[in-house]
Amino acid sequence: MRTSLILLSARLLDPVTGGFLPQTALAAAGGRITALGDNHEIRALADASTTVIDLKGAVVTPGLVDGHIHPASGAELTHGLDLSRCTDVEQVREALARAIRDLAPGGWLHGWGLDPNVFAGRPVGTAPFDAVLDGVPALLQLFDAHSMLASPRALELAGVDGPRTFGQATAEVVCDAAGRPTGLLLEEAACELVARTAPQPTRGERRERLAAALRAMAAAGLTGGHAMDANGDSLALYAELDAAGELPLRLRVAPWCRPGTGADGVRALIGQQGEGGRLWRTDGVKIFMDGTIDNGTAWLEHPDCHGESRNAFWPDPEEYTRVIGELHRAGVPTATHAIGDAAVRHVLDAVEKAQAGGGRGARHRVEHIETVPDDTLRRFAGLDVVASMQPTHCCDFTRADHTDNWSRRLGEERASRAWRCRDLHDSGAVVVLGSDWPIAAYPPLEVMAGARHRRPTRDLGQAPHGPEQALTALEALQGVTVNAAYAAGEEHEAGRVAVGHRADLTVLAADPLTTGATELPHVPVLLTVLDGEPTHRDARL
Repeated sequence: MRTSLILLSARLLDPVTGGFLPQTALAAAGGRITALGDNHEIRALADASTTVIDLKGAVVTPGLVDGHIHPASGAELTHGLDLSRCTDVEQVREALARAIRDLAPGGWLHGWGLDPNVFAGRPVGTAPFDAVLDGVPALLQLFDAHSMLASPRALELAGVDGPRTFGQATAEVVCDAAGRPTGLLLEEAACELVARTAPQPTRGERRERLAAALRAMAAAGLTGGHAMDANGDSLALYAELDAAGELPLRLRVAPWCRPGTGADGVRALIGQQGEGGRLWRTDGVKIFMDGTIDNGTAWLEHPDCHGESRNAFWPDPEEYTRVIGELHRAGVPTATHAIGDAAVRHVLDAVEKAQAGGGRGARHRVEHIETVPDDTLRRFAGLDVVASMQPTHCCDFTRADHTDNWSRRLGEERASRAWRCRDLHDSGAVVVLGSDWPIAAYPPLEVMAGARHRRPTRDLGQAPHGPEQALTALEALQGVTVNAAYAAGEEHEAGRVAVGHRADLTVLAADPLTTGATELPHVPVLLTVLDGEPTHRDARL
């Protein structure tokens, strides 16, 4: 087997110990690391076809993996007007007005990243924007991707003029006291009522948007992602990019299981496991237990300050428990979106019941875990349930003084239990870090930095939210390397720089363990290697 890649003059970082390996060079062949040694002995393995790169002392880590990401849907949701930098209603109005000036007659306006905090505690709806959106069909995705605002014209074109009933318990067309829609749509079923009326991109446009997003992720240092959906034709797009040699990330894809899936649907999900290509595969099932705190659709043990977040996503939570049991018996790992404390508790109860009934050792995980009481912490380790966390959500969408929408809804006691990364780690849980892109930015150095400083990315001078929940630099690195590998059941072949492991590598201009948390996002990514082939190479190398 020919040696495809050699890296020389490297500092090889072990994310288990936090120390550098004694070797200074590595060789890769067939997508695996085949040798570690000094420059002289590794260089001798090269032939005329080998790519040899002198790293000049740069730091090599195992390839960084985002533990929760939505590549295909994110590439679509982030196409349009970026509202994520707007901090008040007037800034949103101005951004909409500018975009409308460039809009073709009759065209739909798409916006994304809208933070509900811009409403400053007032009801979330289109009323503040109706004048500027007069006659314009517009869909404005809120940052959580679980809700959107539809302009009056968009609602009219979709034929939505009042409340609707959905199979998803938390889905809602929000209406005023007179039964008129306010423009706020909660959860996928309600959003889709209007979104399907808007013009849809061509398949070629979707493919190019996805490819561009993945290339940018590779340039940011990502070699892999745990993709938490398989919606539409996303799997076909992954397969097409993979076959063309244009897939720059290794993707582990978990298709959704929704309420009402039924026995045949669950069997189909089980049968789908293992399908894939060279760099992607279907592995696991994604399930929702609740929505989000910000829009009142989470499942809390006690309602929020508006009397909301009282219900599970599944009209019958016990049906979810039965589905978990069937998937567990089939050896299928699950990833359950559970943000509220009641949702997290129910997931843990369901996994415990499934394990008691026997099975094939499937490794389950809970996604988000935004607020949980003390008595749930040790259950993660006891049940070997992975805690999948997105610390930049805490950084960018909440505030240390609890004046943000998320904290106000929960109240002081629950808001003080925000994103308990430290407590979960110390209780023995395996903590995996991710971005949930497009909800938050995907660069892994930003995710690692947020886990450490817990401050707003755009204003690092603000106070951290729950600094006692910060992870160390090493723990943050483990969250996107060895722990991500463990969550995927790949700890024996991924997550470390070791002979026999995958040649998925990230090369940084500085040591991420000694670089300050606020400086970490600015460290240059010099090289990204996937399956032994560079997917990004800085001009300095």
